[in-house]
Amino acid sequence: MIVIFGAAVGPDGRASAALLRRVGYGLAAAAEQPDAPILCSGGVCRPGPSEASIMADLLQAQGVAAERLILDELSRTTIENARAAAVEAARGGHPHVIACSDAYHLPRIRILLRLAGVESRPGPLGRGRAGPPAAHRLGMSLREGLAIPHNLALIVAGRERIRP
Repeated sequence: MIVIFGAAVGPDGRASAALLRRVGYGLAAAAEQPDAPILCSGGVCRPGPSEASIMADLLQAQGVAAERLILDELSRTTIENARAAAVEAARGGHPHVIACSDAYHLPRIRILLRLAGVESRPGPLGRGRAGPPAAHRLGMSLREGLAIPHNLALIVAGRERIRP
């Protein structure tokens, strides 16, 4: 199973650059694994369509069959995305998932998936595509460095549930 982790959708309902990149990574994974279902994970964080529905539209516009797509439109955080992926992986009998996101986001994703009981491997990272600008990557890497212990603290304290 391929899991594409969400990113922002603009107030006008358009995918952010990060969401477009992540869909691109998912497309590359889908080409490598043509029979794998694809979980589009991301709910509504502001008025408008869900991240998952935008991802599904973009994937279908690139020729991915709707039957391959599973939409998680309820998850609003990376912890919730990981939990939803664990539920779908168990439901579909998938022993591992291919996680598609930006490189700076993947360490936290993979830790959370592991805590949720799911083995994962990173999906293709752009293969020839330009990633975010260096300053953005640095800022997001710093953010992720803080998010990992924050997420772990929430789970240990029982304020967030990671296991389905």
